[in-house]
Amino acid sequence: MKRVAIVGSQGVPARYGGFETMVENIIGENSSSDVEYTVFCSSKDLKTSCNTYKGARLKYIPIKANGIHSIIYDVISLIQCVRSFDVVLVLGVSGGMFFPFFRLFYHKKLIVNVDGLEWKREKWNGVIKLFLRVSEELALRFSDVIIADNQGIVDYITQRYNKKSVLIAYGADHVKRDLTEQRQVDICSSFNIVKGGYSITICRIEPENNCELILKTFSSTDKQLVFIGNWNRNQYGIRLKNEYSKYDNISIVDHIYDLDVLYSLRSNCKTYIHGHSAGGTNPSLVEAMFCVCSTIAYDVIYNRETTEHSASYFKDADELMALISGDVDIIDNSLVMHEIANRSYTWSIIAKQYEDLY
Repeated sequence: MKRVAIVGSQGVPARYGGFETMVENIIGENSSSDVEYTVFCSSKDLKTSCNTYKGARLKYIPIKANGIHSIIYDVISLIQCVRSFDVVLVLGVSGGMFFPFFRLFYHKKLIVNVDGLEWKREKWNGVIKLFLRVSEELALRFSDVIIADNQGIVDYITQRYNKKSVLIAYGADHVKRDLTEQRQVDICSSFNIVKGGYSITICRIEPENNCELILKTFSSTDKQLVFIGNWNRNQYGIRLKNEYSKYDNISIVDHIYDLDVLYSLRSNCKTYIHGHSAGGTNPSLVEAMFCVCSTIAYDVIYNRETTEHSASYFKDADELMALISGDVDIIDNSLVMHEIANRSYTWSIIAKQYEDLY
């Protein structure tokens, strides 16, 4: 029996983002009896608490798990891991500054999933970017195993640090739903949209996700766009929401957690627009692929690797405009995206890959 601690997510049940969803799906029915999981959770972020969830033990830290608080959150979680676990799996590198000290006391297996390149995100100032870059370097130096979720991240780690990493992507088959046609029609109707008559984007409202580029492009057309995100989280999102809500063809929708609704909106769209420019394998992209979406993605190596170079791509507003207006021919890639997703991004495969590392 391997005792494995998972550090760095908000915790479970999943209510936030990609890491939380990953934890939700590698524990429980996808895990083997050879692994005993303990998941560190934020009691500040999760409204309810319990001792166990899907067979995993839960330990709560009274600090927020995201933003600047994540550093302290990770450090306190790691301190509690020194004596009790055969493997510590750390999600993200924000606590990397503490790794040299942690390794003085913890001599078993330390695994880190670097996620995306956090220090490259536009929202951080120079000081924070430097801190995150040093944290990344220390996290990779003091880990036994490095996980990258995209070949682009694998290449980056090899080129920048001359270190090997293990490629384990992100699962998304949890989004699949068996809904009647009428149920899907009713959901779409509640958003005043019809099957095949709109494009959709789902993301966190951050500059590196090219939210404004997408909104501005659609605002100069009559093409329907449903844009779902956490609009009220920061001033950037509030500004975009206020500015683009006035367009009749753009529906600004607050973040949705109901998987039936998300599945219906994705699976009935004409195109899924993916604007992420940073990170590795983005959860929202592979989730859309499982919903048989014809995909238009921002042209960076991470998105190309995720879609195996088989989607349509844009680098700027002109190229996106050409794609959505029909000025260039778009081949419906929805079935190809679905085949790739089923082959590479199922949670049973991902969970087994993690367990092989333990």
